Amino acid sequence: MELFFLMAASLIALGGAVFHGYVGGRIYMRHVRSSDLMPLTQSLSLVSWQMFTIFLLVSSATLICVAVKPHLALLGYPILLSNALGAGLFLLLGVTGHAPLLKLPGMYLMSLTAVLGWLGLVGQSV
Repeated sequence: MELFFLMAASLIALGGAVFHGYVGGRIYMRHVRSSDLMPLTQSLSLVSWQMFTIFLLVSSATLICVAVKPHLALLGYPILLSNALGAGLFLLLGVTGHAPLLKLPGMYLMSLTAVLGWLGLVGQSV
């Protein structure tokens, strides 16, 4: 069962990375390029966007490693904490004036990754 939870969390993070990096990146950059932002600001915005995609890929890869090699379980805790804090940030910003964030999948996918990964790690340590 632990393997199931860890692999499910990993697949959610991987799916999020693919969607965020490719589909979301194309939509996001279309909006950024049509804005009045300076070219450097546009470039930095793209870097920031894709750094989150990299975070999702690292989350996925780490959770797969932990699922396959349970003795590496400690590697999973920073990933799960980062996902939980990221979901919390979405929520905090969403309820303090940035309500459109609550309509995006980020908070929900990061929460699900953190919860499923936690269930997998807790199950491994029992």
